[in-house]
Amino acid sequence: MATDPLLRQGPDSTDLVLRVGPVGPTWNVLASAGPALFTPLALGALTLIVAFAMALAGARASTVFVVVGVIVGLEYLIGWLAVASSRARDILRVEFAPVGVPASLRLVRAVGPDDWLPVKTLREVRLTHKVVEPYQGDYKPAVSTLALELVLRGVQERLELPFDGDPQRLADALKALLGPAGVVVVLRTERSTRDRPQRNSGWTSGGSASVGSGGG
Repeated sequence: MATDPLLRQGPDSTDLVLRVGPVGPTWNVLASAGPALFTPLALGALTLIVAFAMALAGARASTVFVVVGVIVGLEYLIGWLAVASSRARDILRVEFAPVGVPASLRLVRAVGPDDWLPVKTLREVRLTHKVVEPYQGDYKPAVSTLALELVLRGVQERLELPFDGDPQRLADALKALLGPAGVVVVLRTERSTRDRPQRNSGWTSGGSASVGSGGG
């Protein structure tokens, strides 16, 4: 579950919390069980084609049900493994230790924490606050997201999250924490307006023609 990124100070470290959730390979597998249900639904048309082909070939209904059940089970299992694998590298939080002026950091992922690294390994933190505002007459609210980029030595980690907090406050807190270690924190805000839906030009012209002929 996503949450607004924030800094939390614990007894041994200051944590940049990006997502709230349990950590560990077992928890990651269990948390992937629900989303994996969408795999058989997405492949439902293919499964129905197989069942229809078996029925046309004269297979008994019980045989069709068994085969379809096996296919759905395999689809779910494959989807479960795929979801667990894709979620394994998700970053839940970044820990900076010790409290105060950190000398080390580590990324805590869904499957568990990475190794501790010198804080100087982190060269830059880039925050991009994106706000998509409604057009005039749009009833949908504005959508705000925060893209976080951690520029590490030799690798770059990036994630984008829903965000309703104060990006300047977060940037200032990160500067106060990481500035003494020489880590650059950059905040950028991007605003745009949601595209207005385009009317169907064919439907509009057809309607106009109909009205015109009726008036004649």
